[in-house]
Amino acid sequence: MKILIEGETYALELLKGIFDDPKFYHQEGQIATILSVGYYHSYERGELIYMLPKVFMANSEATVFGIHKDKLFDLENSETFKHKDEYNWIRQTSVYFYNSLLEFKRRNKLSTIVQSSLSANLNTNLNDKEYSYLDLLLSFVNFYKKNKNYILFQHIEFKSQQVRKPKWEKTIRKSIPLITQDNQPIYNIYRNRRKAVNTEEELLIYFFSILNHFNIEHNLYIKIDKSYSLIKDSKFKLLQSNGLRKLRKIKYRYFNDTLKKMYHLCEIYFSQTDTSSTNKKREEFISVNNYNLVFEDMIDKLFSDPIIDKQTADGTTLKHLKYNDDGKIIDHIFDYQSLLDTSDIFYIGDSKYYKSDNTAGKVSKYKQFTYAKNVIQYNIDLLNETPESKYYKPNIRYRDKLTEGYNITPNFFIYGYINDYKNFDDNELEEKGKIVKSFHFENRLFDRDTLFVHQYKINFLYVLKSYSQFGIQTIEKFRGETKGKFRSNFVDFFSNQSKSNFQLYEYQKMDFDSFIEDNFRLVNGKCFLTKENKLILARHSGDETLNSLLTEFKEYEIR
Repeated sequence: MKILIEGETYALELLKGIFDDPKFYHQEGQIATILSVGYYHSYERGELIYMLPKVFMANSEATVFGIHKDKLFDLENSETFKHKDEYNWIRQTSVYFYNSLLEFKRRNKLSTIVQSSLSANLNTNLNDKEYSYLDLLLSFVNFYKKNKNYILFQHIEFKSQQVRKPKWEKTIRKSIPLITQDNQPIYNIYRNRRKAVNTEEELLIYFFSILNHFNIEHNLYIKIDKSYSLIKDSKFKLLQSNGLRKLRKIKYRYFNDTLKKMYHLCEIYFSQTDTSSTNKKREEFISVNNYNLVFEDMIDKLFSDPIIDKQTADGTTLKHLKYNDDGKIIDHIFDYQSLLDTSDIFYIGDSKYYKSDNTAGKVSKYKQFTYAKNVIQYNIDLLNETPESKYYKPNIRYRDKLTEGYNITPNFFIYGYINDYKNFDDNELEEKGKIVKSFHFENRLFDRDTLFVHQYKINFLYVLKSYSQFGIQTIEKFRGETKGKFRSNFVDFFSNQSKSNFQLYEYQKMDFDSFIEDNFRLVNGKCFLTKENKLILARHSGDETLNSLLTEFKEYEIR
């Protein structure tokens, strides 16, 4: 097994020695840069290659596993590292990573709206019903772990039956005994009168010989009971070339479900190694050129509800929110309780696929604000176009007609990072960096151009595992907790004047219409009427124009 990191450089000769095709890297003189993220296997070289995402780089040289990228490449030959605990975690990471590629392939194919650019970035020469080399390896190991006790019991039971009523005359004549220190003979091979043929023996030999080959090639540390006969070395290479023909001669001996599954696994393996096959692949791979698309889909599966096919009563769908008319595609969007009251608002997120220690630049921030403005405009268009003046959902409120103020639209960035390479079970979701602000008028909180973006980081290994392993209940639990956390952090931000620069107040009288009409120029973009019929005023710390009005307000606490 070799492990490469996306975007990192390696000696050209090293890559030529493991790849049959240069499509996975870009040559620059005598060095080359890895372009793809994915899995590769060469049948001729018998080598498994993983091209891991760049998030596995802790800095410019070291990986998150605590070793240099060049040592990670030659991991199996590094005796100082080979038997450490880190080695097992890298294997676990590799399996989750491979499964995530398969899940992306499945979700991309079944999606009702598949972007052509998305599908073009997933490259593979495996058909939907084909087993890859790694699929087969994992299937053998899992089958063995699940059934090893049953198989061993059947095997030992048959061996035990052979020693009943031994024929000593024949045993002494044809067997060589073991001699004890007391010069007493012990016969471990018996001859008896029963002519029983073990129909399972040949299949067990094939299965455990293949498993032993996997064990040696990939250092799986599987203990195979010594009672099994194994085919090894040059004899196993010969079996690889003609094993399919031998296997099919014993096909109709097996009726037990366990043995039939064992036969099927052996048949798949030999069909890939048999030299008589004219359609034999030289290599197999699943790779992605733009892994940010996979990361977006991984985060989207965790965070977003399947909104694309949700419809309003009049047939309107939310695909226009995710797939904007100007060609922009929002990574993540979900509706949840707004910050000011019990109405709902859309939370808009953008996943950032960087190395673990990087943050978003100016372009990414500008794009996020554009996404938010598109969502606001879409909902305002719905409000203007429908006779009943309704949004997509009855509880969605973006604009207040009385004050002409806009509800606060929560935005967030989400980064993947790896803090502990052994931790696949904790999401470690926490805030990262400062809150990003955008405004046309700094002192108008309820203006449509005033936007805030919270930044978060999440354990990439948790996302990786969840993508292919978590059930819907686990994902729903995560969504509920995360949505509540996002809202709570926004509420804390606006409840703290030193952070947000805003203090919220509630109007104490009920003459809302006359108050707004008399003071519209002063409170434009600074007031919002909540669903609970509370008139909220947001005063910026540098705004002295509202001081004369504060006598009619009391401080408002967001809940």
